[in-house]
Amino acid sequence: QGQLVESGGGLVQAGGSLRLSCSTSSHLSPYAMGWFRQAPGKEREFVARVRWSGGDTSYSDSVKGRFTISRDIRRNTVYLQMNRLEPDDTAVYYCAMMSAGWGQTRGEYDYWGQGTQVTVSS
Repeated sequence: QGQLVESGGGLVQAGGSLRLSCSTSSHLSPYAMGWFRQAPGKEREFVARVRWSGGDTSYSDSVKGRFTISRDIRRNTVYLQMNRLEPDDTAVYYCAMMSAGWGQTRGEYDYWGQGTQVTVSS
C-alpha cells in the first residue's frame, strides 16, 4: 500500500478548476511536500511545494497565480487547487514528500504517490 495517495484528477474544460488531494501515512514526518507533473513525452517537472511546518510555498512560473498548494497537518493531507486550467496543464500529477531540505528537483524527494491524471480540453 502506497504511503502517498493522490486523488482528484479528471477531465475538465479549459478555464475550469480541479482540486487534487494527497494523503500521507501518519508515520511519515514530512519537512516539505511537493507536486510535480509529467506530460506525455516530457520530463517530470516541479509544480509547487509547501513547507510542512510554517506553510511557506513556492510555485513554478507556469502555474504561479493560478494554482495554490496548501496542507492540513491534522489530516496529513496536502492539496493543489488548480484554477484557470489550460490544455498545457494536461499531465499526470504526482505528490511527493521530502524528509529534509527545500528543493525543487525530483531527487530531493523521498516518497512519491502513484499519480493522478489531469486532462484539460480546449
